[in-house]
Amino acid sequence: MWGGSIPTDSASLARHLADLSTTHAVASISRRIAAIAKAHAVAGHDNPCGSELVSATMRGIRRRLGTAQQQARPLLRDDLFAILDRLGNRPKDMRDRAMLLIGFATAMRRSELVALNVEDVETTSRGLMVTVRRSKTDQEGRGRQIAVPPGRTRHCPVAAFKEWVAFAQLENGPIFRGVDRHGKIHLRGVSGEAVSHVIKARLSDAGYDPAGFSGHSLRAGFVTAAALAGAPSHKIRETTGHRSDASMTRYLRHVDLFHDPAIARVL
Repeated sequence: MWGGSIPTDSASLARHLADLSTTHAVASISRRIAAIAKAHAVAGHDNPCGSELVSATMRGIRRRLGTAQQQARPLLRDDLFAILDRLGNRPKDMRDRAMLLIGFATAMRRSELVALNVEDVETTSRGLMVTVRRSKTDQEGRGRQIAVPPGRTRHCPVAAFKEWVAFAQLENGPIFRGVDRHGKIHLRGVSGEAVSHVIKARLSDAGYDPAGFSGHSLRAGFVTAAALAGAPSHKIRETTGHRSDASMTRYLRHVDLFHDPAIARVL
């Protein structure tokens, strides 16, 4: 949980938070405080997190770092297509094409995407039925299902998925696996960090500056693109798994800013 011991005192905790502020964002530090507070409560100890010293330390950290979270840039459809247009037919190209299209079409978090197994995807006459077994907001593993119909454009997630699974001869286990420079497909699945690497590398190959993009860009891109296309928020949430429109607000910042801006009435 953290480098100290439970219970701890407010002075030790304040020093710990000050150290964290050199490497962590405010949101991450706040989550750390919540975890430490919970650990004290479970063990029946007095909670040092609410002390004035800790509160003052956090006020200072917020003033210095600011509270705005750095958010991943959304990878929108046209930019995604520009990346896909440059992919060839090598094993890694086929894997990356399927990864990018399935990641975008399902709006899964990168941890959910790399955890996807062959058994989790059912091929039907209407497309793919993808089952997400567990997610960050579903620790009990109740799961959710996402329907992926065939695409209407030159880049179809269903076709890309089928092509990769058939080529790699996948019958069970991880869908997205490591591929070496010789085209050999490994048995182990890729890590969540590999999704970020694929996005950044493929953006760079297509002539884009990859700065600001991450494994979360597919999820953010889906929400933004779907909202711009006029999809109802409840249908977007069916895919993303958000429980309310409020929890999806941060993804819609670009949509809201471009909706009837004042300058559109002038120029």
